[in-house]
Amino acid sequence: MTWEQYAAGWRELHGGYDPHTGSAFVRGWLRLAYLLGRAAARVGATPGVVTGIGLALSVGVPVAARLPLLAALLVVLSAVADTIDGAVAVLTGRASRAGQVYDSLADRVGEACWLVALGVLGVPAWLLLGCGGCAWLHEYVRARATAAGMNEIGVVTVAERPTRIILAVAALVAAGTVGGAAATAVTAVWTALTVVGFAQLMLTVRARLR
Repeated sequence: MTWEQYAAGWRELHGGYDPHTGSAFVRGWLRLAYLLGRAAARVGATPGVVTGIGLALSVGVPVAARLPLLAALLVVLSAVADTIDGAVAVLTGRASRAGQVYDSLADRVGEACWLVALGVLGVPAWLLLGCGGCAWLHEYVRARATAAGMNEIGVVTVAERPTRIILAVAALVAAGTVGGAAATAVTAVWTALTVVGFAQLMLTVRARLR
């Protein structure tokens, strides 16, 4: 499958969002996913197996929280696995609606694990609950809006999953290099972005579903 064929398949699975229109970072990340997914498919990997590996890596993040830099590495690896599973699904023709549900569930559980790790490192529980709760609402509202007839992702907000990955890694690195206060500051930024992103999404949903 060529890159253009893959991009078309990826677009169908992501609400019509065209990977060609993303930022340089997004385009580069998806290109990397395509290359890694192609390599994984060649050795017989299935989307479900890759999703399971990504989830296992995320579950390991709070276990490794006392070693924040290792925990940050596990977040990066889990994010790579999460990207590869979708690529493998497209490249092997195994994309399914059930697979999308499982992948989304694994993403939410994984993000919860990252927040638990930050809690172990001293980030206040109220901040973590606010951050996680708003991120979950973000995904829930988009899912319900799609079920109600919004036939695309609506809007790419400032609080999409790539942003959460970057800030989770940044918070863990900050904890490992500067201290818990720095991790709390990064988590506060993360929380603020989830609030803004949720507001962006709600405005778009309201406009699309009138």
